[in-house]
Amino acid sequence: MLKPNGKPVLINFWATWCDPCREEFPDLVKLDAAYKGKIDFYTVSLDDLADIKTYVPKFLGEQKAEMPAYLLKTPDDNAAIALVSTEWTGNLPLTILLKPDGTTAYLRKGIVKYATITVEIDKVLAPTPVK
Repeated sequence: MLKPNGKPVLINFWATWCDPCREEFPDLVKLDAAYKGKIDFYTVSLDDLADIKTYVPKFLGEQKAEMPAYLLKTPDDNAAIALVSTEWTGNLPLTILLKPDGTTAYLRKGIVKYATITVEIDKVLAPTPVK
């Protein structure tokens, strides 16, 4: 998926036509501001290719989103979904937190709650105790 660079990675899959995605997006913008430089955060839109130059940038601008945003464009949606997670069937939104080694620390199908995800991010950022 992504090459680890020593930081946790947060990925959110969403679409402009998804009401729960739109509902959670202000919290994602807050997360990006709160953890800027501590984690790598990416959003991946599942909007239609035709909307990538219209609805998607308009929505991101309205939200004042600064995190990198990508469009999932694939000839085989099911194969792409299976690559992301065996637990995911394609429902939106989906948020995945990866540890710096690339393993999954947290996965949420549905709206992510700010208070919950910050606890999960803080766990991953916490230094490992020396034995």
